[in-house]
This record gives sequence, C-alpha cells and structure tokens, in this order.
Amino acid sequence: MTMPLKSFPRQQADAEELVPSRYALRLGEIDVLVVSDGVLPLPTETMSTNADPAARAAWFKDMYLGPDMFDWALNVLVVRSGEQTVLVDAGLGGQFPGFPRAGQFPKRLEAAGIDLASITDVVITHMHMDHIGGLLVDEVKNRLRPDVRIHVTATEVDFWTTPDFSQTSMPQPVPDVLRRTANQFMEQYHSKLQIFEDEHEVAPGVVAKLTGGHTPGHCVVYVTSGGERLTFAGDALFPVAFDHPDWHNGFEHDPEESVRVRVRLLQEAAASGELFVATHLPFPSVGRVAVDGDAFRWIAAFWDY
Repeated sequence: MTMPLKSFPRQQADAEELVPSRYALRLGEIDVLVVSDGVLPLPTETMSTNADPAARAAWFKDMYLGPDMFDWALNVLVVRSGEQTVLVDAGLGGQFPGFPRAGQFPKRLEAAGIDLASITDVVITHMHMDHIGGLLVDEVKNRLRPDVRIHVTATEVDFWTTPDFSQTSMPQPVPDVLRRTANQFMEQYHSKLQIFEDEHEVAPGVVAKLTGGHTPGHCVVYVTSGGERLTFAGDALFPVAFDHPDWHNGFEHDPEESVRVRVRLLQEAAASGELFVATHLPFPSVGRVAVDGDAFRWIAAFWDY
C-alpha cells in the first residue's frame, strides 16, 4: 500500500530528506556521485529565445511543465580518482534571495559522508553564479582545505574581466548579479586557481576540456576508466536540447556557437554510447544519447542498486 506523503512526520522530513538526492556509480576504478543542488524557477521563454512561441508552449505542455515558469534542476558532480576527490561545480549557494530550494549541495554531501575538507580539486565549468555561488557561502569556504586546487580555463578568467552580455536574453537583474558573483569568486579564490588553456588532466582519468559556446571559457569534464566514459556537459545543453538542439538559451553568451558545441557533444555521446550527465537535466541526469533523425533522444540509465 502506498503511504500518502502527508502521512510522513514533518519533523523527520525536515531533519532527514525524504529523497537523498545523490546518485552513485562506478566507472572502472573511479567512483562518481551526482548530487542535486536543488532547483530554481526560471521563465520558460529563457529556454528557447529563438523559438516560435507556439512551438515553445507546445513543447513545455508535452513535458507537463510551464506554461510560464518551470523548475530548473541543478546538479554537481563528485569524482574520486586515486588519492584525489574532485568536485565539479559548486551550485548556487544560499545567498541569493528568491531561490530557497537551491544551494543544497553542502548538506547533501555531508549526508553522503563526504567531508568538504576531503576535496582536493574543484573544476569550474564556467563562472555563472549557479556554478560558483556555492563556494562563496561560509559553510563551504571555512571547510575547504587550504591547498584546494580550483581549475578553470584561461578564456573564462579573461572573459569575466569585461564580460559581454550583448547576445544573452536573461531576466533583468541577472547580468549584474553574475558580474558581481564572478568578481567575488575571483577575489576570494584567485590564489587557488589552476588555470589551463585547452585541456587539462585534473586527476587520473578526469580531464577538463574547453568547449566555449555557453560562455567563451566553458568546459566539460570527461571521466574515463576501465574502458568506460562519462561526460559531464555542464551548461552545454538543457532538457529541450534533445528535441530542439537549435533552440537558443537566454544564458548563452554566444548562441550560435552554443548550438555547434551542443550538437557536437550530443553526436559524440551517441556514437560512443558513453554515460552523459549535465547540470540542468532532471536529477539524477545519468543516461545516454541516441540520434533521432535531425534531433536526439535521451535514454535514462537504469538504476542498478
């Protein structure tokens, strides 16, 4: 018999989440954990700024989302390879009003038995606030080890000195918040940055590679071991990308290049059969990609625990 949600004690739900919001898998000798940082509400228009409004409305209706707003998933990755524990992105943090359901990854890491002090490396796919904001809250800053290494592309660092928002279509307050957050991140972590150009092996079998597109210095992370590969695609794609890879996202600083990057990554994933994870795909965001005519199809992985 299914117990209705309201029957669960509220105190227990607050203290111990009903859903653990973490998903573990193993590739060869490498452990991977996808952790949900929560969700944040966004306008549906942001996901498809160049789409016909009727086509956009139809897609969101078919997905049982919208019509005007929807919840955008936030996922981060933890990878254990050899003696290193690598955090890929750090979520939103809790310092931005209006997003009470985001910024969850610190407590969810703790619930998974992962001490922030054990993290040796952090890869930042790009410096938007929902990827670096988590590093700016005291509960994270004060628990990171002093010698933590933070990996980011040189192009991304250069871009945020004078960021260009001319091709974006974001809600009005967002660009200023993004600038301010990127500046704060650089001020607090500049001495810990490990800046790389095109490709960098962060740990054995863990490689960050520049893609550009979403931001000029955006990178993805490849995890490879035992003949298997997983790609963490960051913000190279969003849920609508499989059906409509040519639809632009309002947060893309170069929409046309973003389409090229997105299609290339999806084609590579479809050809290889590798596991595929992205920041804003619905949690746990673990699956594979198949070609479907001129578009693509998402195949969620079967949970094998």
